[in-house]
Amino acid sequence: MRSGIMKSESVLSEWSALLALQRATHATLQVLAAELVDLDLTASEINALANLADGRGRTVSELGAAVGTRPTTLTSVLDRLERRGHITRGSRAGDRRAVLIELTSSGRLATTTIRQAVTDLELRALGNLPADAVAALRTGLQALTEVSS
Repeated sequence: MRSGIMKSESVLSEWSALLALQRATHATLQVLAAELVDLDLTASEINALANLADGRGRTVSELGAAVGTRPTTLTSVLDRLERRGHITRGSRAGDRRAVLIELTSSGRLATTTIRQAVTDLELRALGNLPADAVAALRTGLQALTEVSS
């Protein structure tokens, strides 16, 4: 019976793009965590900062959508980033109820390091693929992102 389970798990992982994505995600997070160990950030903190790397402030809801997390889950990540001095939270002009997340100078420095590590990893992993294959990958990932919308 156990060998039947093993075979079905193997077959499932060979045909399932979602399982391949899950494996790739975990492998990517492990590599990034190792390369960014000096920043002393969790994967969730790295993800949040990477999504703020363009320097544009975002509301908690906008950032939650960008990182793929509910705003309530994101709160503890933001608390830690704020305590470390990487972000500030303030009100948005014209809407005091909306909390605006912005990078500090420390946060901008961290995002520069994060952005470089992500770029380097992407080049190592995907650099030998044809441009149209990378574009197709991005299209597929975007479709998966939008499935819950």
